[in-house]
Amino acid sequence: MSLFHAVLLLVVAQRLAELAWSARNTRALLTRGAVEVGRAHYPVIVALHAAWLGALAFTVPAETQPAWSLLAVFALLQVMRVWIIVSLGPFWTTRVITLAGAPLVRRGPYRFVRHPNYLLVAAEIALLPAAFGAWWIALVFSALNAAVLWHRIRVEEAALAPRSA
Repeated sequence: MSLFHAVLLLVVAQRLAELAWSARNTRALLTRGAVEVGRAHYPVIVALHAAWLGALAFTVPAETQPAWSLLAVFALLQVMRVWIIVSLGPFWTTRVITLAGAPLVRRGPYRFVRHPNYLLVAAEIALLPAAFGAWWIALVFSALNAAVLWHRIRVEEAALAPRSA
């Protein structure tokens, strides 16, 4: 197995594990009376991420050697990803779920940035393809992700507004 395929498989495995963890947290939050907001755009986000991984899998030659510095930054982002997930704890999901009366998380990276996960994802979408020389994937999917996140952040901000006061 090539290095590229090994990295790609690790990313896919990580994303699948995160989807399982998110589904668990979502069920628990909904049981506690939480509400999902913006459900209609969620399939677009899933499709975007699947297409990003698919574009990498089908267009990057297996023997492509990485730009090690970019791959190292991508690896560091995975540590940030864990920090974000741990900081949100039972509130971390891939959906917009809000629980009335629950305080907003203000620990971990949320002390410094309102939406660190979206910054992280934007960096990942650009860095992984760039690390393997797939600049067109980095550019196209960064632009698509920016459009989706523009909508998603507006939905999330509206959902969290009552809890921010």
